Amino acid sequence: MIMLNIFRDMRRLASYILFITIFSSVCIKAESVTVSFPNEPEKKVFVESIKLGRTTYISAKDLAEALAARIYENVDRGKMVIYFGGHRIKISANCGFVLVDDKAYQMPAHPVQNKGDIYLPMRMFLEVFNRHAAPGVAYDELRNVIVVEILTYNITGIKIEEKSNGTLIRIQTTRQFDEGQMTAWSAQNGWFYLTVVGGVGDSVSIQKTQPVGIVLEAQMDQTGRTAQLAFRLRSNIESHDLHQNTGPDEILLTLRSPLILSEEKMRRSRDYWYIDTIVLDAGHGGKDGGTTGKYGLQEKFITLDITKRLGRLLEKHTNVQIIYTRDEDVFVPLWKRTKSANESNGKLFVSIHANAHKSRRIKGFETYILSPGKTGEAAAVAERENAAIKLEEEESRYEHLMEDNFIIASLMQNAFMKESEELANIVQTQLRKSIPSPDRGIKQAGFYVLVGASMPNILVEVGYLSNPQEEKQLRKPGYRQSIAEAIYRGIRKFKDKSERVLQAEG
Repeated sequence: MIMLNIFRDMRRLASYILFITIFSSVCIKAESVTVSFPNEPEKKVFVESIKLGRTTYISAKDLAEALAARIYENVDRGKMVIYFGGHRIKISANCGFVLVDDKAYQMPAHPVQNKGDIYLPMRMFLEVFNRHAAPGVAYDELRNVIVVEILTYNITGIKIEEKSNGTLIRIQTTRQFDEGQMTAWSAQNGWFYLTVVGGVGDSVSIQKTQPVGIVLEAQMDQTGRTAQLAFRLRSNIESHDLHQNTGPDEILLTLRSPLILSEEKMRRSRDYWYIDTIVLDAGHGGKDGGTTGKYGLQEKFITLDITKRLGRLLEKHTNVQIIYTRDEDVFVPLWKRTKSANESNGKLFVSIHANAHKSRRIKGFETYILSPGKTGEAAAVAERENAAIKLEEEESRYEHLMEDNFIIASLMQNAFMKESEELANIVQTQLRKSIPSPDRGIKQAGFYVLVGASMPNILVEVGYLSNPQEEKQLRKPGYRQSIAEAIYRGIRKFKDKSERVLQAEG
């Protein structure tokens, strides 16, 4: 029985070889497949085709001519190279592998040779061709048409920059993509993936990306009008951030590396991280009054009063040195506030503000950490607080702080990101326990006053002066004292927890 099966298989193989031999030596009457050009509706080209069984094969030479592609052929060896769009596609008769820029992709059926030409299994070849070399070339099965649409690349290249605590990947684009069009994730196989719906990538340029930082290699896979970028990583990442920048258009992807210090560095830095200096920043001041309530209460007076109350509590109950960016009604430029915090070796930076909204019904408290605004509302709050730069003599100092620089600032302050988030969470919890106002949560926004603070930093919006009820509450000294005590307890809990960790590590 086994010998009979082997005999049958050999007969089938012999018949197939005979068929291919006859096909390769006899001129077979061919049909054709139409090539359609959506960008040029009047233009139509035909590619010669033949059928072997249920598979349609198309002439490689005709296809190359339709695409205005250059070819190199070696008739004797049954090999051909198609040069298209910066790619080099190598095909061989009787071999199911296609080489695109020296990367091999296998087809279930193999090309065949006939009269000095190579015929390609149409659907299989065009699938590989579309995904890895020509996203605008595809087979329309319903119409039995090869569609050649000249798609303009909107993802043109990648530049990678290594930062102190991570890697910044600038994906250059010619248009903007919405957040809903981008998905990014880290896989367990050591690769990081970014999918861009509507993205058409220049894979030739992307493959030339120079490896930097933790990125060892960049690749791209195109499926129709969706581009998937893949980055092979040298090590694991702690988190990532994704943002579409404008001016220039580019997708900014930050890969944050875990903050790993050697034992020696830990010993050297342990004393530095004890929280012995806290910088308190009363928002606005002097000619910058901030927002004003319906009944005339100004933000600059509220923030100064709460900040001083907070400072007195810290001085009374801890051995911490308190640095005020202002302790009277004076105007202090935003950049000077974090500068003085850094120069005084501050270990925490807490900025106190009061909020406003076009709707007078909105009220509550919220705590912010530095990052480009994730919501329109958060961005609007940052824009209002940042408006103070218009009162400064050197307004041009902030011109470099475009959206991408907030991404970079966030990356550079990555060493303090987790601590900032934890501090914000503890302070927000204490405020929720202490004052009868809605908890509006922890948010992220691009506040100029936080940029460059080399320490954990938060900005607290203690209430909405635009809400008449909350304005009346903020007029009361007892209410302001409750706010100061809540923030004090939050700072104290954060300080105690941080220092317990340091003592345990010692």
